[in-house]
Amino acid sequence: QVQLVESGGGLVQAGGSLRLSCAASRIIFSINAMGWYRQAPGKQRELVAAITSGGSTNYADSVKGRFTISRDNAKNTVYLQMNSLKPEDTSVYYCNAEVVPAKGFAGYDCWGQGTQVTVSS
Repeated sequence: QVQLVESGGGLVQAGGSLRLSCAASRIIFSINAMGWYRQAPGKQRELVAAITSGGSTNYADSVKGRFTISRDNAKNTVYLQMNSLKPEDTSVYYCNAEVVPAKGFAGYDCWGQGTQVTVSS
């Protein structure tokens, strides 16, 4: 089973920036869609941003213009550049990907362990 390994979370002041990274733990055939979700205490997990294998993106309205999702297909890695951070962005951020383990195999859903992002006011 492939694991997604996240990094880049931390504590930042409002208005600051952070960059999250998420990479597959081992070599795989390919990854279809990739995305970042977040979940704050007492709230449901929500989609923050997603990117297809072709590079098409979509964002939650709350982060449009501030966050940018990108991917490096050669490295099976997805990034989330977060600028102009607000206290309401404080959450655990989770990476998600549809992983294809080998040619001819169906893709399956895979999640990272989560990384904490805290924005102080």
